[in-house]
Amino acid sequence: MRNVYINKIASFLPNEAVDNTNIEKVLGQVGDRPSRAKRIILRSNNIETRYYAIDPKTRKATHTNAELTAKAIKKLEADGLDLNSVDLLSCGTTMPDQLMPNHASMVHGELACDPLEIMSTAGICLSGVTALKYAYTAVKSGEAELAIATGSENSSAVMRAENFTPEIETKVDNLDKHPEIAFEKDFLRWMLSDGAGAIALSAKPNADTLSLKIDKIFSTSYANILETCMYAGCEKQEDGSVRGWRTYAPKEWLSKSIFAVKQDVKLLNENVMEYTVTKALATMLEKKMFDPKEIDWFLPHYSSGFFRDEVYEKMKKAGCDIPQNKWFTNLSYRGNTGSASIYIMIEELFNSGKIKKGEKVLCYIPESGRFSTAFMLLEAV
Repeated sequence: MRNVYINKIASFLPNEAVDNTNIEKVLGQVGDRPSRAKRIILRSNNIETRYYAIDPKTRKATHTNAELTAKAIKKLEADGLDLNSVDLLSCGTTMPDQLMPNHASMVHGELACDPLEIMSTAGICLSGVTALKYAYTAVKSGEAELAIATGSENSSAVMRAENFTPEIETKVDNLDKHPEIAFEKDFLRWMLSDGAGAIALSAKPNADTLSLKIDKIFSTSYANILETCMYAGCEKQEDGSVRGWRTYAPKEWLSKSIFAVKQDVKLLNENVMEYTVTKALATMLEKKMFDPKEIDWFLPHYSSGFFRDEVYEKMKKAGCDIPQNKWFTNLSYRGNTGSASIYIMIEELFNSGKIKKGEKVLCYIPESGRFSTAFMLLEAV
Protein backbone atom coordinates (compact mmCIF):
# COMPACT_ATOMS: atom_id res chain seq x y z
CA MET A 1 0.00 0.00 0.00
CA ARG A 2 1.19 3.49 -0.87
CA ASN A 3 1.29 6.70 1.14
CA VAL A 4 -1.32 9.29 0.18
CA TYR A 5 -0.76 13.04 0.19
CA ILE A 6 -2.99 16.09 0.06
CA ASN A 7 -1.14 18.32 -2.40
CA LYS A 8 -3.66 21.02 -3.25
CA ILE A 9 -6.72 22.31 -1.42
CA ALA A 10 -9.27 24.91 -2.48
CA SER A 11 -12.52 26.30 -1.15
CA PHE A 12 -15.30 28.39 -2.63
CA LEU A 13 -17.72 30.60 -0.71
CA PRO A 14 -20.46 32.28 -2.77
CA ASN A 15 -21.11 36.03 -2.94
CA GLU A 16 -20.25 38.46 -0.13
CA ALA A 17 -20.14 37.60 3.56
CA VAL A 18 -23.46 38.13 5.35
CA ASP A 19 -23.25 39.46 8.90
CA ASN A 20 -25.77 38.92 11.68
CA THR A 21 -27.64 42.16 11.00
CA ASN A 22 -28.45 41.13 7.42
CA ILE A 23 -28.98 37.40 7.71
CA GLU A 24 -32.79 37.62 7.90
CA LYS A 25 -32.91 40.03 4.96
CA VAL A 26 -31.19 37.47 2.76
CA LEU A 27 -33.01 34.34 3.96
CA GLY A 28 -36.33 36.14 4.36
CA GLN A 29 -38.57 36.74 7.34
CA VAL A 30 -40.92 34.01 8.53
CA GLY A 31 -44.28 35.35 9.62
CA ASP A 32 -45.18 38.98 10.34
CA ARG A 33 -42.24 39.86 12.57
CA PRO A 34 -38.50 39.11 12.84
CA SER A 35 -37.43 35.87 14.51
CA ARG A 36 -37.20 36.02 18.27
CA ALA A 37 -35.10 32.87 18.31
CA LYS A 38 -32.43 34.32 16.03
CA ARG A 39 -30.91 36.61 18.65
CA ILE A 40 -30.53 33.82 21.20
CA ILE A 41 -29.13 31.35 18.68
CA LEU A 42 -26.58 33.77 17.25
CA ARG A 43 -25.47 34.74 20.74
CA SER A 44 -24.73 31.09 21.51
CA ASN A 45 -23.19 29.92 18.26
CA ASN A 46 -20.53 32.66 17.88
CA ILE A 47 -21.02 32.81 14.11
CA GLU A 48 -20.54 36.40 12.95
CA THR A 49 -20.48 36.00 9.15
CA ARG A 50 -21.45 33.32 6.64
CA TYR A 51 -22.13 32.94 2.90
CA TYR A 52 -25.26 32.19 0.90
CA ALA A 53 -25.78 31.26 -2.74
CA ILE A 54 -28.55 33.88 -2.81
CA ASP A 55 -28.59 37.30 -4.44
CA PRO A 56 -29.26 39.63 -1.47
CA LYS A 57 -31.31 42.01 -3.62
CA THR A 58 -33.45 39.63 -5.67
CA ARG A 59 -33.30 36.69 -3.21
CA LYS A 60 -32.85 34.36 -6.18
CA ALA A 61 -30.35 31.51 -6.16
CA THR A 62 -26.94 32.33 -7.63
CA HIS A 63 -25.44 28.81 -7.61
CA THR A 64 -26.55 25.20 -7.46
CA ASN A 65 -24.76 22.73 -5.21
CA ALA A 66 -23.01 21.24 -8.24
CA GLU A 67 -21.88 24.70 -9.36
CA LEU A 68 -20.45 25.49 -5.91
CA THR A 69 -18.49 22.24 -6.01
CA ALA A 70 -17.21 22.86 -9.54
CA LYS A 71 -16.08 26.36 -8.53
CA ALA A 72 -13.91 24.90 -5.75
CA ILE A 73 -12.43 22.29 -8.12
CA LYS A 74 -11.67 24.93 -10.74
CA LYS A 75 -9.60 26.74 -8.13
CA LEU A 76 -7.43 23.61 -8.01
CA GLU A 77 -7.10 23.89 -11.77
CA ALA A 78 -6.10 27.56 -11.46
CA ASP A 79 -3.43 26.40 -9.01
CA GLY A 80 -1.87 24.18 -11.67
CA LEU A 81 -3.86 20.94 -11.48
CA ASP A 82 -4.63 19.30 -14.85
CA LEU A 83 -8.25 18.19 -14.54
CA ASN A 84 -7.91 15.88 -17.54
CA SER A 85 -5.29 13.91 -15.60
CA VAL A 86 -7.67 13.14 -12.72
CA ASP A 87 -8.68 9.46 -12.41
CA LEU A 88 -11.39 9.81 -9.78
CA LEU A 89 -13.90 12.42 -8.65
CA SER A 90 -15.42 11.63 -5.24
CA CYS A 91 -18.11 14.03 -3.99
CA GLY A 92 -19.96 14.22 -0.69
CA THR A 93 -22.90 16.43 0.23
CA THR A 94 -25.92 16.44 2.52
CA MET A 95 -28.48 17.73 0.04
CA PRO A 96 -27.72 17.36 -3.68
CA ASP A 97 -29.68 19.43 -6.17
CA GLN A 98 -31.79 16.44 -7.22
CA LEU A 99 -32.68 12.89 -6.18
CA MET A 100 -31.03 11.55 -9.32
CA PRO A 101 -28.55 11.55 -11.06
CA ASN A 102 -26.01 11.52 -8.26
CA HIS A 103 -24.12 14.62 -7.16
CA ALA A 104 -20.71 13.61 -8.57
CA SER A 105 -22.28 13.05 -11.98
CA MET A 106 -23.66 16.58 -11.99
CA VAL A 107 -20.33 18.04 -10.82
CA HIS A 108 -18.52 16.17 -13.59
CA GLY A 109 -20.98 17.66 -16.05
CA GLU A 110 -20.20 21.15 -14.76
CA LEU A 111 -16.47 20.57 -15.13
CA ALA A 112 -16.74 19.07 -18.63
CA CYS A 113 -13.33 17.41 -18.20
CA ASP A 114 -12.33 14.05 -19.67
CA PRO A 115 -14.14 10.82 -18.65
CA LEU A 116 -13.20 9.57 -15.19
CA GLU A 117 -14.52 7.43 -12.35
CA ILE A 118 -17.10 9.17 -10.16
CA MET A 119 -18.31 8.44 -6.66
CA SER A 120 -21.02 10.10 -4.56
CA THR A 121 -21.32 9.60 -0.82
CA ALA A 122 -24.55 10.27 1.06
CA GLY A 123 -24.93 11.44 4.64
CA ILE A 124 -24.76 14.75 6.47
CA CYS A 125 -21.51 16.26 7.79
CA LEU A 126 -19.70 12.97 7.39
CA SER A 127 -20.39 12.73 3.66
CA GLY A 128 -17.43 14.97 2.86
CA VAL A 129 -15.09 12.73 4.88
CA THR A 130 -16.43 9.50 3.40
CA ALA A 131 -15.87 10.97 -0.06
CA LEU A 132 -12.31 11.78 0.97
CA LYS A 133 -11.79 8.29 2.39
CA TYR A 134 -12.94 6.69 -0.87
CA ALA A 135 -10.45 8.81 -2.80
CA TYR A 136 -7.72 8.11 -0.21
CA THR A 137 -8.31 4.35 -0.44
CA ALA A 138 -8.26 4.43 -4.24
CA VAL A 139 -4.91 6.22 -4.34
CA LYS A 140 -3.46 4.10 -1.52
CA SER A 141 -4.34 0.85 -3.29
CA GLY A 142 -3.10 2.02 -6.68
CA GLU A 143 -6.56 2.14 -8.25
CA ALA A 144 -6.09 5.87 -8.91
CA GLU A 145 -3.02 8.05 -9.38
CA LEU A 146 -4.70 11.42 -9.00
CA ALA A 147 -8.04 11.90 -7.22
CA ILE A 148 -10.22 14.81 -6.19
CA ALA A 149 -12.50 14.68 -3.15
CA THR A 150 -15.10 17.32 -2.33
CA GLY A 151 -17.54 18.37 0.34
CA SER A 152 -20.22 20.93 -0.45
CA GLU A 153 -23.49 22.37 0.80
CA ASN A 154 -26.18 24.65 -0.59
CA SER A 155 -28.27 24.81 2.56
CA SER A 156 -29.82 28.16 1.73
CA ALA A 157 -31.95 26.49 -0.94
CA VAL A 158 -34.11 24.99 1.81
CA MET A 159 -33.58 27.68 4.48
CA ARG A 160 -35.52 30.45 2.76
CA ALA A 161 -38.50 31.92 4.57
CA GLU A 162 -40.90 30.41 2.07
CA ASN A 163 -40.09 26.95 3.41
CA PHE A 164 -40.92 27.61 7.06
CA THR A 165 -43.97 28.17 9.17
CA PRO A 166 -44.06 30.79 11.98
CA GLU A 167 -42.25 29.87 15.17
CA ILE A 168 -44.08 28.18 18.00
CA GLU A 169 -44.13 30.83 20.72
CA THR A 170 -43.94 28.41 23.64
CA LYS A 171 -40.66 27.01 22.33
CA VAL A 172 -39.17 30.45 21.79
CA ASP A 173 -40.04 31.48 25.34
CA ASN A 174 -37.89 28.60 26.63
CA LEU A 175 -34.81 29.49 24.60
CA ASP A 176 -33.22 31.73 27.23
CA LYS A 177 -33.34 28.99 29.85
CA HIS A 178 -32.60 26.13 27.49
CA PRO A 179 -30.58 27.31 24.44
CA GLU A 180 -30.34 23.75 23.16
CA ILE A 181 -34.07 23.72 22.43
CA ALA A 182 -33.25 25.84 19.39
CA PHE A 183 -32.00 22.74 17.59
CA GLU A 184 -35.23 22.74 15.63
CA LYS A 185 -35.91 24.19 12.22
CA ASP A 186 -35.33 27.78 13.30
CA PHE A 187 -31.99 26.86 14.86
CA LEU A 188 -30.83 25.43 11.56
CA ARG A 189 -31.87 28.58 9.69
CA TRP A 190 -29.36 30.64 11.65
CA MET A 191 -26.69 27.94 11.71
CA LEU A 192 -26.31 26.46 8.22
CA SER A 193 -24.71 28.19 5.25
CA ASP A 194 -23.21 27.51 1.84
CA GLY A 195 -19.75 26.61 0.59
CA ALA A 196 -17.60 23.95 -1.02
CA GLY A 197 -14.12 22.52 -0.66
CA ALA A 198 -11.94 20.36 -2.91
CA ILE A 199 -8.82 18.33 -2.17
CA ALA A 200 -6.38 16.82 -4.69
CA LEU A 201 -4.72 13.56 -3.62
CA SER A 202 -1.83 11.56 -5.05
CA ALA A 203 0.80 9.02 -3.99
CA LYS A 204 3.60 11.59 -4.31
CA PRO A 205 4.06 14.71 -2.16
CA ASN A 206 4.74 18.13 -3.64
CA ALA A 207 8.38 18.46 -4.69
CA ASP A 208 9.04 21.95 -3.36
CA THR A 209 6.07 22.89 -1.19
CA LEU A 210 4.18 21.53 1.78
CA SER A 211 1.93 18.47 1.52
CA LEU A 212 -0.25 16.80 4.12
CA LYS A 213 0.28 13.05 4.44
CA ILE A 214 -2.91 11.25 5.42
CA ASP A 215 -1.97 8.85 8.20
CA LYS A 216 -5.45 7.58 8.98
CA ILE A 217 -9.16 8.26 8.50
CA PHE A 218 -11.18 6.62 11.26
CA SER A 219 -14.97 6.64 11.10
CA THR A 220 -17.64 4.71 12.94
CA SER A 221 -21.42 4.57 13.27
CA TYR A 222 -23.53 4.05 16.38
CA ALA A 223 -26.80 3.53 14.49
CA ASN A 224 -26.99 0.05 16.01
CA ILE A 225 -27.45 1.70 19.40
CA LEU A 226 -29.22 5.01 18.78
CA GLU A 227 -32.26 6.04 16.78
CA THR A 228 -32.49 8.78 14.15
CA CYS A 229 -31.70 12.29 15.39
CA MET A 230 -31.30 14.68 12.41
CA TYR A 231 -33.42 13.98 9.36
CA ALA A 232 -35.18 15.28 6.26
CA GLY A 233 -37.47 13.64 3.73
CA CYS A 234 -39.18 11.63 6.43
CA GLU A 235 -41.15 11.98 9.65
CA LYS A 236 -40.06 10.52 12.98
CA GLN A 237 -42.65 8.30 14.64
CA GLU A 238 -43.41 7.92 18.36
CA ASP A 239 -41.59 4.57 18.50
CA GLY A 240 -38.39 6.18 17.17
CA SER A 241 -38.68 4.79 13.65
CA VAL A 242 -38.92 7.06 10.61
CA ARG A 243 -41.52 7.07 7.86
CA GLY A 244 -40.13 8.03 4.45
CA TRP A 245 -41.49 10.71 2.12
CA ARG A 246 -42.70 8.20 -0.47
CA THR A 247 -45.33 6.87 1.94
CA TYR A 248 -47.01 10.29 2.23
CA ALA A 249 -49.41 11.91 -0.22
CA PRO A 250 -47.88 14.85 -2.11
CA LYS A 251 -50.14 17.34 -0.27
CA GLU A 252 -48.68 16.10 3.04
CA TRP A 253 -45.11 16.89 1.96
CA LEU A 254 -45.92 20.57 2.53
CA SER A 255 -48.44 20.36 5.37
CA LYS A 256 -46.11 18.16 7.44
CA SER A 257 -42.89 19.88 6.31
CA ILE A 258 -41.59 16.48 5.27
CA PHE A 259 -38.56 17.88 3.44
CA ALA A 260 -37.53 20.37 6.13
CA VAL A 261 -34.38 19.50 8.09
CA LYS A 262 -35.37 18.57 11.63
CA GLN A 263 -33.65 17.38 14.78
CA ASP A 264 -34.62 15.38 17.87
CA VAL A 265 -33.25 17.84 20.44
CA LYS A 266 -33.52 15.62 23.52
CA LEU A 267 -31.76 12.74 21.80
CA LEU A 268 -29.04 15.06 20.52
CA ASN A 269 -28.22 16.59 23.89
CA GLU A 270 -28.12 13.26 25.66
CA ASN A 271 -25.82 11.52 23.20
CA VAL A 272 -23.94 13.63 20.65
CA MET A 273 -20.80 14.37 22.67
CA GLU A 274 -20.56 11.03 24.43
CA TYR A 275 -20.74 9.06 21.20
CA THR A 276 -19.05 11.32 18.65
CA VAL A 277 -16.20 12.39 20.96
CA THR A 278 -15.62 10.21 24.02
CA LYS A 279 -16.44 6.71 22.77
CA ALA A 280 -14.73 7.15 19.41
CA LEU A 281 -11.56 8.67 20.86
CA ALA A 282 -11.42 6.00 23.55
CA THR A 283 -11.53 3.34 20.83
CA MET A 284 -8.78 5.04 18.84
CA LEU A 285 -6.52 5.43 21.88
CA GLU A 286 -7.13 1.85 22.95
CA LYS A 287 -5.92 0.77 19.52
CA LYS A 288 -2.95 3.16 19.82
CA MET A 289 -3.84 4.99 16.60
CA PHE A 290 -2.17 8.19 17.81
CA ASP A 291 -0.60 9.91 20.80
CA PRO A 292 -2.47 13.07 21.91
CA LYS A 293 0.83 14.61 23.06
CA GLU A 294 2.10 14.56 19.47
CA ILE A 295 -0.83 16.56 18.05
CA ASP A 296 0.14 20.13 17.09
CA TRP A 297 -3.20 21.20 15.58
CA PHE A 298 -6.76 20.12 16.40
CA LEU A 299 -9.45 21.04 13.84
CA PRO A 300 -12.92 20.44 15.31
CA HIS A 301 -16.07 20.70 13.25
CA TYR A 302 -18.80 21.66 15.69
CA SER A 303 -21.99 23.40 14.64
CA SER A 304 -21.90 26.04 17.36
CA GLY A 305 -19.45 27.70 19.73
CA PHE A 306 -21.94 26.54 22.36
CA PHE A 307 -20.32 23.09 22.13
CA ARG A 308 -16.64 24.07 22.25
CA ASP A 309 -16.00 23.59 25.97
CA GLU A 310 -18.10 20.43 26.08
CA VAL A 311 -16.04 18.93 23.24
CA TYR A 312 -12.92 19.63 25.30
CA GLU A 313 -14.36 18.05 28.45
CA LYS A 314 -15.40 14.91 26.57
CA MET A 315 -11.96 14.69 24.96
CA LYS A 316 -10.31 14.79 28.38
CA LYS A 317 -12.74 12.12 29.60
CA ALA A 318 -11.42 9.86 26.83
CA GLY A 319 -7.83 10.59 27.82
CA CYS A 320 -7.20 12.94 24.90
CA ASP A 321 -6.21 16.29 26.38
CA ILE A 322 -5.31 18.60 23.49
CA PRO A 323 -5.22 22.16 24.93
CA GLN A 324 -7.47 24.69 23.26
CA ASN A 325 -4.49 26.85 22.28
CA LYS A 326 -3.77 24.13 19.69
CA TRP A 327 -7.27 24.32 18.20
CA PHE A 328 -8.06 25.92 14.86
CA THR A 329 -11.56 26.74 13.62
CA ASN A 330 -13.01 29.34 11.27
CA LEU A 331 -16.65 28.78 12.24
CA SER A 332 -17.13 32.40 13.35
CA TYR A 333 -16.34 33.92 9.94
CA ARG A 334 -16.95 31.05 7.47
CA GLY A 335 -20.09 29.63 9.04
CA ASN A 336 -21.25 26.04 9.42
CA THR A 337 -21.04 24.53 5.94
CA GLY A 338 -21.74 20.95 6.97
CA SER A 339 -19.80 18.42 4.91
CA ALA A 340 -17.66 21.23 3.45
CA SER A 341 -16.60 22.62 6.85
CA ILE A 342 -13.56 20.41 7.40
CA TYR A 343 -12.35 21.09 3.86
CA ILE A 344 -12.68 24.85 4.39
CA MET A 345 -10.82 24.61 7.71
CA ILE A 346 -7.97 22.52 6.30
CA GLU A 347 -7.70 24.81 3.27
CA GLU A 348 -7.26 27.93 5.39
CA LEU A 349 -4.70 26.34 7.70
CA PHE A 350 -2.82 24.68 4.83
CA ASN A 351 -2.53 27.90 2.81
CA SER A 352 -1.90 30.19 5.81
CA GLY A 353 1.76 29.31 6.25
CA LYS A 354 1.11 28.55 9.93
CA ILE A 355 1.55 24.82 9.71
CA LYS A 356 5.16 23.60 9.63
CA LYS A 357 6.91 20.48 8.37
CA GLY A 358 6.62 17.61 10.82
CA GLU A 359 3.56 18.96 12.61
CA LYS A 360 0.61 16.63 13.12
CA VAL A 361 -3.05 17.52 12.68
CA LEU A 362 -6.12 15.80 14.15
CA CYS A 363 -9.51 16.58 12.56
CA TYR A 364 -12.85 15.83 14.21
CA ILE A 365 -16.08 15.55 12.23
CA PRO A 366 -19.30 14.44 13.98
CA GLU A 367 -22.70 13.70 12.48
CA SER A 368 -25.96 13.57 14.40
CA GLY A 369 -28.05 11.97 11.65
CA ARG A 370 -28.01 8.66 13.47
CA PHE A 371 -24.82 9.36 15.38
CA SER A 372 -21.62 8.67 13.54
CA THR A 373 -18.24 10.34 13.73
CA ALA A 374 -14.84 10.57 12.06
CA PHE A 375 -11.33 11.56 13.03
CA MET A 376 -8.56 12.17 10.51
CA LEU A 377 -4.82 12.22 11.22
CA LEU A 378 -2.54 14.29 8.97
CA GLU A 379 1.16 15.10 8.99
CA ALA A 380 2.80 18.05 7.27
CA VAL A 381 5.66 16.86 5.05
